[in-house]
Amino acid sequence: MDIVSENRSFGGVQGVYTHDSNTCGCEMTFAVYLPPQAEEGPVPVLWYLSGLTCTHENAMTKAGLQEHAAMHGLAVVFPDTSPRGEGVANDEAYDVGQGAGFYVNATRSPWRPHYRMYDYILNELRDVVTAEFKVDGRHGITGHSMGGHGALTLAMRNPDQFDSVSAFAPIGNPTKSDWGRKQFSAYLGDDEASWADHDATMLLEDKGWKGDILVDQGGADQFLDLLRPDALAEMLARRRQAGTFRMQKGYDHSYFFVNSFAGDHVAWHADRLY
Repeated sequence: MDIVSENRSFGGVQGVYTHDSNTCGCEMTFAVYLPPQAEEGPVPVLWYLSGLTCTHENAMTKAGLQEHAAMHGLAVVFPDTSPRGEGVANDEAYDVGQGAGFYVNATRSPWRPHYRMYDYILNELRDVVTAEFKVDGRHGITGHSMGGHGALTLAMRNPDQFDSVSAFAPIGNPTKSDWGRKQFSAYLGDDEASWADHDATMLLEDKGWKGDILVDQGGADQFLDLLRPDALAEMLARRRQAGTFRMQKGYDHSYFFVNSFAGDHVAWHADRLY
């Protein structure tokens, strides 16, 4: 692991790091915020997964999580959204290829050699973070848009590895949306039965979640038809899943929306991780 930068932030340290990933077969960049409480001992971890076109940097600089994390004593991990670099497959479209890994393990060419973001987040980067930073075994996960999809699906499929889950405007039903069908066809193939493991609404029906779930959605989000929050909310109700779905009037899909409710989510995770 190499240090790219480390800066003091709200009494803690915001760092950016690179490492050679065996899972993705390329160099990967990620960021970690360590709160001041980490100087006294290991702290719980909140994973933040970003959306389409983002890198580790977008949420690190725009979501405003550091102040809240410092207040509650949580580390925050900001992974990248896809593998990158020379030799890594890409596409001219913004919603497939680099910046659009969708947190799946690709099984089709040309994506298969590098696009293994599911395993990367769940196993390899988790091992790096726990080995290199003062964090303990309590892990929560959240994310925005494509990252909200990733947070919900990783948590529901791996309840032994995550203790809390929330999402900001997640892609809630990707098997029925152009934000999902296009990417799953490219990465996973045309067998739609294999897509179910990456659809939060379908996973909620099949597996549910061991605790409660927090979801915030902007009521003026310009991508509502692609996100399909109605399907996710209806399944929460139908399954009688413990949780809170909040439609926030007037808010769009931007980081202004995420920043506005970041404090609520960090506090919510802290209550479940401590």
